[in-house]
Amino acid sequence: MADLLVAYLEQLGVEYVFGVPGGAIEPLYNAIARNLRRGGNLNHIVARHEAGAAFMADGYARETGKIGVCISTSGPGATNMLTAVATAYGNNVPMLVITGQPALPSFGKHTLQESACTGIDVLGMFRHCTRYNSLVSHPQQLEWKLITALQHATRSPAGPVHLSVPVDVFRAPSTQSKPNYDMGSLLRPASLVDSGAIENLRDMLSGARNVVILVGGGCGDSIHSILQFAKLKGATFVTTPDGKGLVSPQHPLYRGVFGFGGHASAEAALNDPSVDLIVAVGTSMGEWNTGGWNASLLNDRLVHIDESEEHLARTPMARYHLRGSLRAIFDRLIDRIHQAGSHTDPTVERRRMARDKAAKHWNPEDMLDAPEAFHSDANPLTPQRLMKELGELFPHSTRYLADAGNSVAWATHYLQPQCRRMGERRFGGGDRPREMGKRQSAGGWLRLTTHFAPMGWAIGAAIGTAAGNPSAPVVCITGDGSFLMSGQELSVAVAEQQCVIFVVLNDRALGMVKHGQRLGGAEQIGYALPPTDFAAMSRAQGGRGYTIRSAADLQALDIKSICNYPGPTLLDVYIDPEQVPPMGSRLRVLLDEGQ
Repeated sequence: MADLLVAYLEQLGVEYVFGVPGGAIEPLYNAIARNLRRGGNLNHIVARHEAGAAFMADGYARETGKIGVCISTSGPGATNMLTAVATAYGNNVPMLVITGQPALPSFGKHTLQESACTGIDVLGMFRHCTRYNSLVSHPQQLEWKLITALQHATRSPAGPVHLSVPVDVFRAPSTQSKPNYDMGSLLRPASLVDSGAIENLRDMLSGARNVVILVGGGCGDSIHSILQFAKLKGATFVTTPDGKGLVSPQHPLYRGVFGFGGHASAEAALNDPSVDLIVAVGTSMGEWNTGGWNASLLNDRLVHIDESEEHLARTPMARYHLRGSLRAIFDRLIDRIHQAGSHTDPTVERRRMARDKAAKHWNPEDMLDAPEAFHSDANPLTPQRLMKELGELFPHSTRYLADAGNSVAWATHYLQPQCRRMGERRFGGGDRPREMGKRQSAGGWLRLTTHFAPMGWAIGAAIGTAAGNPSAPVVCITGDGSFLMSGQELSVAVAEQQCVIFVVLNDRALGMVKHGQRLGGAEQIGYALPPTDFAAMSRAQGGRGYTIRSAADLQALDIKSICNYPGPTLLDVYIDPEQVPPMGSRLRVLLDEGQ
């Protein structure tokens, strides 16, 4: 039966599974090996820890748009994955989690690493962080439970699904030589369009003089339509932290990030009293992407558009809700603008001309909290200047992943690479109707976790990203605490000869804890870390390592060589430990909760 599972993964176009072998999952590894000998395309990447394997599957899914697959043996192998699976659940990442079990007849006999309902109940643990969760207790269950799981993983809201498979079920001979189902047709997303609801929205938009669009992380495959609509409407837009990577920081209509690590310019755009409508698209409306549920956004000017009912339920104050395919909705709005010729309406034209004039004077650096630190030549290096250099040194195709903690705060606020995503590529932003097309990745140039945000996520996810797209450099921005927790996964990039650049923010502290305690007036405890040579750690694992203390050290690097090196490079960056990250919205929530 393990061969049947492999056949389905190949049908889905999955190139890699990520995991750690063990006795209970060995039949699946055997099936992968047999498939490779036959010339199959499904390969495996062995992680150093099962959480790392699931983080890798997360990164692979975000990069490729395919389902991420991670596998582990029973017992501790499965429990090690829990945090990473919960992260995928909190961030709506489609993932298939396969864990092994001892043979069915041995259940309840204290079998080694038993994790069924008669032992350490892994199914019970996964129940609360998966969209589907089941024990395959008979060979004839495997195919239909797999199909059901995959459908749950990919429908909205997407997320991880879990199948626990006893070793004797995997070993059972299959009565079929190939899959019975065409997964391409079964998993094809429905283009949900409520024509009446879209007409209501169009009427609201037509009557609005000033519209601001909030672009969320769920807008990956619809961003070009949204940007095209913004240009036609003359609307400015802001993004959530996880939506930042979908747009160009240099876009003339962009006013920054609203939410954790965000910009005052974004909040000002939402607070402008002339704004009639705030159109929030593809965002879950959690703490991080609403600035701690800031009233600037959550008011009766809000229109919330999303594919997920769960997300829409979080905005009862909104003037209007619309559920459906984001790309289909905005394509329909664009078509109606062109059909009606309303883009030549004098009022709209005057607003567009005013926005175009203002855009000529817009400088992306105007939104930064500390522009002087962004250009500082101080030693040790300011993290603001580090973000400036990272954005300028690496090529346009680079994928950046920011880890939990200060790394995500600095990257969200200050990272500004040159990005060409100004609008619909073929027609340059919306002067003609767009044609349907699919980008290689819906993940954007910056990826991060928002709701369930564990330290070390970016380290594994960067490796999964590189597996999904070997042609693009991957930059993992992580903290010294995160690297001490999960840095062993760098050796996976060594083994797989992946171009992953690990940028470690070395301030000898759990930085967000330290600054949070200071800003909140708490006791200063539990944040200090010992001096650590992370460049040496990288070299010890087979990677390359450089120590960085200044902007000049960064500029002296041979970036072209680094981006073409078949293996990981670590930059151990000694940053100014006294620079305070932009974490005000998080602090406000913590202080409110303490009252």
